[in-house]
Amino acid sequence: MKGNNALPDNHFRKDWQRYVRTWFDQPASKVARRKARVAKAAKVHPRPLNNLRPVVRCQTVKYNRKIRAGRGFTLDELQAAGIPRKFAPTIGISVDHRRKNRSEEAFQANVSRLKTYRSKLVIFPRKPTSQRAKKGDSTAEERKAATQVLSKQVLPIALPEKRLKARAITKEERERTVSALLRKSLTDGKLFGQRERRAKEKAEKAAAGGGKDKKADAGDE
Repeated sequence: MKGNNALPDNHFRKDWQRYVRTWFDQPASKVARRKARVAKAAKVHPRPLNNLRPVVRCQTVKYNRKIRAGRGFTLDELQAAGIPRKFAPTIGISVDHRRKNRSEEAFQANVSRLKTYRSKLVIFPRKPTSQRAKKGDSTAEERKAATQVLSKQVLPIALPEKRLKARAITKEERERTVSALLRKSLTDGKLFGQRERRAKEKAEKAAAGGGKDKKADAGDE
């Protein structure tokens, strides 16, 4: 080699096992999770395996077209559904006091979800052997017919399927240049503030010029 005659430094004996990750325990972990779910279901019986959660949209523009289960219902949603905020966790409803409602459509959907859950809810007495029924407890027939919900979502989240029906392309659409329309919309959005400012300045200048002309006409008289 040219220069100081350095020897080539080829690293053929790297400790590659430090950088390798395996998932040989995946089948055993799956079995362990299933056993944990079965044990939890037996422990909380007859309550549902999971709490009720709201329907929210995913974050960022890339994923906000999708819906998923959120952390908890807002205080406004609970109030609209007629459920006290401290009573909600006792009947299996998750509460998130930090989340805010920014859409009327999503707000009404979650309120409707709470009302549906409340209508299907069966409340057992705190003491099973008690002979006195408290206010809000379900009847003996309702308690006997109740079944435990073991699914991930107490009320399944229905994903909306919007399908567009095929149709013939119109003459106006065929003659339209989409790239030019997109370019114009981008330009209009970019220059909206400048154009609005120029129009405002022009209107003010015209109003000021009209006032001077009126004063000049009054002086001539």
